[in-house]
Amino acid sequence: MNNQEKLPIKYLIPLSIQHVFAMFGATILVPLLTGLNPSIALFTAGTGTIIYIFITKWQVPTFLGSSFAFIVPIITITNLYGIEYASGGILTTGLFYVLISFLVRFLGTGWINKALPPVVIGSVIIIIGLNLAPTAINMAMYDTTKEYSLVYTSIAVVTLVSAIIPSVAFKGFFSVMPILIGLISGYSFTYIMGLFFAPYNLIDLSIVGNASWFYIPTLAPIKINIMASLTFLIVSLATICEHLGDVLVTSKVVGKDFYKDPGLKRTLLGNGIATLWASIWGGPTNTTYGENIAVMAITGIYSVQVIFCAAIFAIFLAFINKFSGIIQTIPVPVLGGISIMLFGVISSSGLRTLVESKIDFKDKKNLIISSVILVLGIGGGKIAFPIAENLTFQLTGVALATLVGIALNLIIPDAKKSK
Repeated sequence: MNNQEKLPIKYLIPLSIQHVFAMFGATILVPLLTGLNPSIALFTAGTGTIIYIFITKWQVPTFLGSSFAFIVPIITITNLYGIEYASGGILTTGLFYVLISFLVRFLGTGWINKALPPVVIGSVIIIIGLNLAPTAINMAMYDTTKEYSLVYTSIAVVTLVSAIIPSVAFKGFFSVMPILIGLISGYSFTYIMGLFFAPYNLIDLSIVGNASWFYIPTLAPIKINIMASLTFLIVSLATICEHLGDVLVTSKVVGKDFYKDPGLKRTLLGNGIATLWASIWGGPTNTTYGENIAVMAITGIYSVQVIFCAAIFAIFLAFINKFSGIIQTIPVPVLGGISIMLFGVISSSGLRTLVESKIDFKDKKNLIISSVILVLGIGGGKIAFPIAENLTFQLTGVALATLVGIALNLIIPDAKKSK
């Protein structure tokens, strides 16, 4: 299926809902961890995705959601200065994306290609998925007390198996619905088991009963602070690399070169404008979502129409708290079981990038770059230093590995040139 395919309603609605399920957990987790409003996060994710789709000329099937890379900066700036300064930092991030998009428009992509060759991007994509792996396992196998739980594991296994079977054994409509089938199967299994065994009673429907019917977003106060903005700008360097990687992976999955059409100038601009939009409502930074790329890779459905309708559903959920409450009742191990598949596909996409780009690991430069990125990213590498009184800047994990990878690529001479 191509990215311009139009689907009948009977296929469009469930396929769109599947994408909502894929992005929902991560999108609301960021505001839950940072003190932002989950409904606002859904609203800005949905509207931001629509903005992105229009700016990219209805070409790129990409969903935008809350960025995990900015969790620490949002919490730090909020604690030191207030949430309005965190929104200011998010606004700065959006402006930075817009600036980079204009540089690409006027200077081309040569400088980006030089700084970010496939060996860097592929390796970074691998660690993005592998960094999420512990999150998937913790959700799938460990209960709220952080103790190993056979109950959680059994639920996750049922969910994962229920998602794998339609992917490899079914044909037609059901073969492209593995995520939704897995979630429904895992949820149903948990609910039925909970009727007979207390440890399986993990579905709290009181959340739905206590939720109000409607929620109306309001504009958020924004204040700018140099140190807060600087913190967000440095992290933005890594998320731009993530953006480039996601666009590359999406290109590989769909079979079209989105670097050229509609071009990085439009994908970066779309991401930047969507983040600017999120900041004025008090939402988290928007980023391209690997989870939804993974859904496309698994299902083989690349229609932009499906992503657009998923965005509409996300906006609907933002306004209707009852529906949001229903999705919030999905047990953690069910999300964990699905995440094992989704996060693994992200890392596999990185491997695919390296393989299809024909990276030669006999070349010591490629070997060193990839090795250092993998160890820093997976091992939890960290650089921390004070940038103001009571404010310490930290560069960790994916962000640190990305910047080091870029530096090594620029510093180490090519084997052919060094001869």
